[in-house]
Amino acid sequence: MAGRSSRPARLAASALLAILVAGSAAAISLASMPAPSPGRADKLSTLVLDRDGRLLRPFTAVDGAWRLPAGKDEVDPRFLRFLTTYEDKRFLSHPGVDPLAALRAIGQAALHRGVVSGGSTLTMQVARLLAPDARDRTLARKWREMGAALALERAVGKGGVLDLYLRLAPYGGNLEGVRAASLAYFGKEPGRLSVAEAALLVAIPQAPEARRPDRDVAAAKAARDHVLDRLVAAGELAPAEAAYAREEPVPTGRRPFPNLAAHAAEAAALRVGPGGVARLTLKRDLQRALEDLARDRARSLGPGLSVAILVADHRTGAIEASVGSADYFDASRAGSLDQTRAVRSPGSALKPFIYGFAFENGVAAPETLIEDRPARFGAYAPRNFDEGFHGTVSCAQALALSLNIPAVALLEAVGPTRFVARLRGAGAQVSLPGVEAPGLAVALGGLGVRLVDLATLYAGLARGGATTPLADDPLALADPAGPGRRLLDPIAAAQVAAALLKSPPPQAALGGRIAFKTGTSYGYRDAWAVGFDGAHVVAVWAGRPDGASSAGLVGRDAAAPILFDAFARLGRDVVPLSPEPPEALAALSELPQALRRFRPVGTLAADGSAEAPPLAVAFPPDGARVEVGAGSELTLKAAGGVAPFRWLVDGRPLPPQRRRDAAWTVAGPGFARVTVTDGAGATASANVRID
Repeated sequence: MAGRSSRPARLAASALLAILVAGSAAAISLASMPAPSPGRADKLSTLVLDRDGRLLRPFTAVDGAWRLPAGKDEVDPRFLRFLTTYEDKRFLSHPGVDPLAALRAIGQAALHRGVVSGGSTLTMQVARLLAPDARDRTLARKWREMGAALALERAVGKGGVLDLYLRLAPYGGNLEGVRAASLAYFGKEPGRLSVAEAALLVAIPQAPEARRPDRDVAAAKAARDHVLDRLVAAGELAPAEAAYAREEPVPTGRRPFPNLAAHAAEAAALRVGPGGVARLTLKRDLQRALEDLARDRARSLGPGLSVAILVADHRTGAIEASVGSADYFDASRAGSLDQTRAVRSPGSALKPFIYGFAFENGVAAPETLIEDRPARFGAYAPRNFDEGFHGTVSCAQALALSLNIPAVALLEAVGPTRFVARLRGAGAQVSLPGVEAPGLAVALGGLGVRLVDLATLYAGLARGGATTPLADDPLALADPAGPGRRLLDPIAAAQVAAALLKSPPPQAALGGRIAFKTGTSYGYRDAWAVGFDGAHVVAVWAGRPDGASSAGLVGRDAAAPILFDAFARLGRDVVPLSPEPPEALAALSELPQALRRFRPVGTLAADGSAEAPPLAVAFPPDGARVEVGAGSELTLKAAGGVAPFRWLVDGRPLPPQRRRDAAWTVAGPGFARVTVTDGAGATASANVRID
């Protein structure tokens, strides 16, 4: 009896041992499986962001998928709750495999001799996404997924698993991940989703091609509503909320991905490479507002015409908006070409710098009288835009009214070669036709510049005469406290800014708040307007991208209104310019006799006397290094010329002298520009270093 009763016990023990051995072998087998490699999870879309980290433009990953990274902290928490409730309610408590779900799935598979319910956890789904297997649903494949899921959770934890799901979940076509799906179906980031939107994003990955809203709205709605029912049954959602969500329409198609600052984004994407993230200095809301402005104005200007706008903070050099064309996708306007970088004739837009160099070198002053009458400069006979003449005007008035004859006369005195060299030295890329030396035609647009170059030069005026590179890449910005490149002396820059502040504004616009200048190139090919206040510089171009003429395209009528509208969209009041320093203010009666009226090059003095010996700075000579203590006086000496003499140091005048020497009190070490003007209007300068 005892022998017979012990036999079942031995059989049971053997069976239990076999089960334990098999279980141990299974456990060892599962535990020894490696975590899946990242695979395509590391092949991300290239992203271009604004200064605050908001998306400007994404690009597809190298494999053509829209795969945008999105961490769990960037997704609506409601979506995460819906996801785990619907897909894996014990997600936070299991190690990657849910034993209860696995036993149920194994039992059903054994009973039906095939996989009936997957029992997949979110972790197992991620493992399958990382290592897709096209073979049939088999127990062997399920076993591999379980092992991979356990290893994956050991490697990255619950948070890492969620991040991978949010990045890789399929949403139909080339959409992968919650962020790409939310942008494509709802046109917004997944940080704030409605109940209906969150439920739809939970439902689609179960059968992404069959439930794509852009292909089968009914199937998408049915799947979404099923998720809502399950959420109500699980107590995650109130019945009233679910009923309200069912009434929300399902999207019927895919929306375009954000495409702001398309040209700047393309350049940034090339810098960071595939899968990289570029953060620009642009402001997304301002960029969108100015793109809308450019699109609307280009349409009103006529077919084939485009508009480009550049906005920068001239205090730092940071570009805050860069609109390269009126519409990136409009081939009739060559929208894919970046007009902020196109080389074109500036018309009169460079005139302020002619006046600035003339003021700096003592050739003229803002109140100097100059003639606006028919004149010929050799074979060159310029005319004013309106074909009229204003007679005798001050240089400040001539600049504000953009008169051509005075500008050419001053350029002749300054020297076109020196003028172009100074522009280039200040950081502007200036192009000249052929290999000839610059001529007087550069005063009225006889050279090529880019919109970004004009913005750089005008920013230099706003910065007191020192330019700094404008850039949308934070890493490319110079130190805003640095000296910058020298464009003009501070006094001359302030005098030019004051004159531009009096430029007649476009119709219905308020003047006296923005210092600006317009330009129209020969043949009505390009219309320009560039202006600045105490914080920003804005540059506008309008014209045909192919360079063809457009009848009636004038800077004051086409570009200036856009300039003023762009300033209005900056989202703040105009920042006043700094007041002119006292040294910059001088009435006509206070000027030396030679500066009261401009005498063109080659004319005789009023008494018909012969020319005196050429004026020169005798001491200190150009390029000299002088050792003198701060607060000490340095004697400046002139050679040649006729009295009286007017001395300027870095644009600041010293008391007028009849003698050829003057006393300058040195403030401290550094570089200085010494300029002397004589009674005949001749000018000489020297750059010196004080040690």
